[in-house]
Amino acid sequence: MAVSAIVVSELEYGPPGADQLFFDVSFRVAAGEHAAIVGANGVGKSTILRILTGQAVADAGEFSIGGSMLCMTQDVGMSRPTDTLREMLIELAPPALRDAGRELVRAEQAMNAGDDDGMAYANALAHWGDLGGYELESQWQAAAQRSIKSEVDDVFTRLVSELSGGERKRLVLDLLLNSGADVLLLDEPDNYLDIPTRQWLEEQLRLCKSTILMVSHDRTLLERCSNKIIAVEGSGCWVHGGSFATFPEARAKRQELLGDDLKRWNEEERRLFHHMKIMKQRAAQNFKNATKANGAETRWEKFVAAGPPPPPVPDQQIYVRLRGADAARRVAQLNGVSMHNLFHPFSDEIYHGERVALIGPNGTGKTHLLKVLSQEMAPTTGEVRFGPRTSVGVFTQINNRPDFLGRECISIVHDRISDTERAMKTLARYGLRNQARQKFETLSGGQKARLEILRLEIEGHNVLLLDEPTDNLDIESSEALEKALDGFEGTVVAVSHDRTFLAQFDRFIMITDAGEVYALPDFDVALRGLQQPQQLASVKLAKRLHE
Repeated sequence: MAVSAIVVSELEYGPPGADQLFFDVSFRVAAGEHAAIVGANGVGKSTILRILTGQAVADAGEFSIGGSMLCMTQDVGMSRPTDTLREMLIELAPPALRDAGRELVRAEQAMNAGDDDGMAYANALAHWGDLGGYELESQWQAAAQRSIKSEVDDVFTRLVSELSGGERKRLVLDLLLNSGADVLLLDEPDNYLDIPTRQWLEEQLRLCKSTILMVSHDRTLLERCSNKIIAVEGSGCWVHGGSFATFPEARAKRQELLGDDLKRWNEEERRLFHHMKIMKQRAAQNFKNATKANGAETRWEKFVAAGPPPPPVPDQQIYVRLRGADAARRVAQLNGVSMHNLFHPFSDEIYHGERVALIGPNGTGKTHLLKVLSQEMAPTTGEVRFGPRTSVGVFTQINNRPDFLGRECISIVHDRISDTERAMKTLARYGLRNQARQKFETLSGGQKARLEILRLEIEGHNVLLLDEPTDNLDIESSEALEKALDGFEGTVVAVSHDRTFLAQFDRFIMITDAGEVYALPDFDVALRGLQQPQQLASVKLAKRLHE
């Protein structure tokens, strides 16, 4: 019988000075399996990967990983845009090569600055070559040619900032999935990828022989590429030994098997009490554990004080209410609109109640067009006219809200809802009650996204412009947003690469790499257009808007 490639046993973790994030995480991923970690924003999915890679240290528990391992962080290539591609890719190399690569860069910089006579550089270069650095450089160059649209003459001098977010991700994924490593840990591999690249990723994942443990919110990718689901919830986890396609049904059956309400409550009370006792014992041995012990005791006491009925079901209870308002029949009229050299001038009309998706490869100008509609940017040519009674609300892809920095969530909601009880109930509907006194910049990406959507709700707009609204949302939050948009009385224009999300839209405006703009009438035609844009002209239902 094959030895499991990843074994995790009773893992516990809590940020310094805070309650524990999780304390009962155990699972195994067998050699060759492709497993996905799912769960609500903020439950610790990425933290588990960070522990497995040594970037974070667990409070308790143990794990083992069989064979060689490579990993990709969620923000790979994003935090240091002034690096060269070589410096970014060195960080993805196996440990010995990574250390040798870092030393080579330092020695090279010292020599160029005149701080070294070249001997240290020569030694570092020889060590790099002995470990297989030149072969790795050849792999880098080949992957760059496959992944980057423009010609890459030299990964030593090409800057990370010259690549789009999608190109950085594809380059990294190309390298890792073809590395031959025994184990790959991938945190949000689909983020920043357009739909054609996500389809490429799915194919690469299916072909990859490595054991894979990934975190993803892309429901289509999870259905097609995972054969085990690790659900993190209730401060622990449970495992579904199938794909995400059968996960919702398995989860519902699991709830039924947990028994009646009183039994579940008693089991949870015993678990919390047992954990509290263990933490008290640890605190007696080491005072540094006192905060976590007090947190465990408080959690148990609050649970007991509430009494039956049992704790809530694991499902997040998120209710989004986007009411909208009446507007003129024609919401916006675009006349000869273009933006720099991104897309040709085109004209179109958007009507009240429509769901219009802007699609196309990365870098074609979709977000620019959304900014033109929000009047954040002026078009290079043409104009946009809005109908009367139009109120536009904008959701930004990166949740960049400098006006929220340093402010608590409850304060942000108080801008529109002065009554504290109502404000707290609104936060609770978005699963943010526990973050009421938390400052905006300390929220997770998904929590920031939910707060953004909450603001759109209480501001009462009748036109919503959404830039990648589901990118950082957990699955339950994405489904809650989709349900809310379904009942929204106004108009929605969105940029998205989330195929499950896009399937509910009425029509599509596609911008190609060549700058051509097409109107596509339904989701199936849109997918065909994304897969084969060169054949759009022959698709009868596709209409060139710039003609």
